[in-house]
Amino acid sequence: MKQCVRPYGIFVRGRHCEGTHVGGEFDRMATTRRNTSAMKMVGALLALYREAAGYTQRSLSEVFNISEQQIASIEQGRRPLKPDLAEQLDERLGTKGALSTAVSRMPEVDLVPLWAEEYLDREREAIAISWYEALAVPGLLQSEAYARAVFRSRVPVYDEDEIEQLVTSRIERQKILHRKVPPTTSFVIWEAALRDCLGGKEVYDDQVRKLREYADVPGVALQILPLNRTSHAGLDGPFILLETPEHQRLGYSETQRGSTLVADPDGVGILTQKYAMLRTQALNMEDTRAMLDHLLGEA
Repeated sequence: MKQCVRPYGIFVRGRHCEGTHVGGEFDRMATTRRNTSAMKMVGALLALYREAAGYTQRSLSEVFNISEQQIASIEQGRRPLKPDLAEQLDERLGTKGALSTAVSRMPEVDLVPLWAEEYLDREREAIAISWYEALAVPGLLQSEAYARAVFRSRVPVYDEDEIEQLVTSRIERQKILHRKVPPTTSFVIWEAALRDCLGGKEVYDDQVRKLREYADVPGVALQILPLNRTSHAGLDGPFILLETPEHQRLGYSETQRGSTLVADPDGVGILTQKYAMLRTQALNMEDTRAMLDHLLGEA
């Protein structure tokens, strides 16, 4: 009887994690170490079971509607095997829960949060990113000093070593905007986020200058949603939309105590509608540059 395998990636992930919201986007994971040896062991098991079942990396990836490179990265220990994919692989390969057990026994002290990896893996590979932010400058556009001020605002406080690790992680993530073929990116920032002077005047001035520079970068669409609008499509809070190389569309949002990563078409569709409306409510790119020039003139 033919087995029915649901496409991997049709998921809704909700997680509670202390400290995710300050600055957002899973930066808390920067203080957690990967267990590289354990990841390589799990990857080697997958390769062994895959070959025994008669699959190539390509044929197995096609079963689960994921990229061949993703299977290769897991087998080489460069990418963690997620619990839900492990369960589906056990079912397809007839391994009686071996992969799921191996993933569940990864040492917790060394384990990067798997739900965080789900987002970060896709952000690194994204071909398109759309980001609405209302509370602070989006992490991918933050200056080093502004990022430090964001993390210093966290309650309960981080110690200085943690802050520096988090800042380093955030700046490292910005490299995706400078790769040879960067993602097409769109940012809508509520003006309220640009009126706060986190870190003081010097930090604020530097951050506005950085935004003005990004406003002229090809492939980056930067728009400000002004305060005087009579309607606002983003009142439910900030969110991010990603498109993967396989053209899967994902949505991510977070609250004070939790985060949600969505690939369900209906859920992503709602966020896509919100983002389209926000872009019409925001200043166009030319007027956004003019506002940033005005803010710099006030500096």
